[in-house]
Amino acid sequence: MNYQFLTTTLLFRGTTADEAKAMLSCMNSFEKTYKKGDIIYHAGECTENMGLVLSGSVNITIDDVWGGSTILGQVSSGQLFAETYACVPGEPMMVSVTANENSEILFLNASRLMTSCKNACPYHSMLIHNLLAVSAYKNLALSMRSIHTSQKSIRGRLISYLSEQARRSGSYQFTVPFDRQQLADYLGVDRSAMSNELSKMKRENILTYEKNHFSLTQK
Repeated sequence: MNYQFLTTTLLFRGTTADEAKAMLSCMNSFEKTYKKGDIIYHAGECTENMGLVLSGSVNITIDDVWGGSTILGQVSSGQLFAETYACVPGEPMMVSVTANENSEILFLNASRLMTSCKNACPYHSMLIHNLLAVSAYKNLALSMRSIHTSQKSIRGRLISYLSEQARRSGSYQFTVPFDRQQLADYLGVDRSAMSNELSKMKRENILTYEKNHFSLTQK
């Protein structure tokens, strides 16, 4: 375990490597590895453990009864998933979590975090504060997706999403975390129709792209 890495994550922000190590035993933590495509959590499951991605990335999806899937977001190295459900024991998950690539996950028991331990560990309040910040960030991310998908046209959704990515990266050139199918699922559009729209935008000199790397043309 790279405890120094943990201190760079939002959940463990403000702790030292030794403090992070002490907290792991307090929260009954354990690690698991997953191959690309492995299901980490199925919709309908209940869990008391939130996951922190140590390496790789995972997709959060909503699945329908016909086998369709819509990507709500992607969780990359250093980020959390399932923290909301872990904090509400017995609440069935409305989403599934799938390894987007070979990934290593650290699981942490939320109830042990939310209550003081027998060792009178002084770091609980700090981590609870950090967990609230994580939840607020997740709410913002969901709000941004709602803004993108509120656009009526495919081009409008693409422009909204790519503009946000440019603002986040601070550059007109950036790499998005999704492949074409995942991006189409995230934006709630047909992949072929989206690819056609991207081709049109490229011909109109609005942008260029190579796989998931985009360059927006400044006017």
